[in-house]
Amino acid sequence: MEHRNWRCPKCQSSEFETDQFAATGGGLTKFFNIQNKKFTTVSCTKCTYTEIYKTDTSALSNVLDFLGS
Repeated sequence: MEHRNWRCPKCQSSEFETDQFAATGGGLTKFFNIQNKKFTTVSCTKCTYTEIYKTDTSALSNVLDFLGS
């Protein structure tokens, strides 16, 4: 994900950091703790405002998450 021109909508700073996290969905994925929802975050380093973007997941990563839990 490219964010070179990102500017915080809250304080207008252009300084930021990115990170990723995974979450479970509902139903059986929640029961088996399969983290099939993946997200990327962009956080302003000045005011900590954070935007969350959904990213694609692959079937292989979902299987590996299941085997690892």
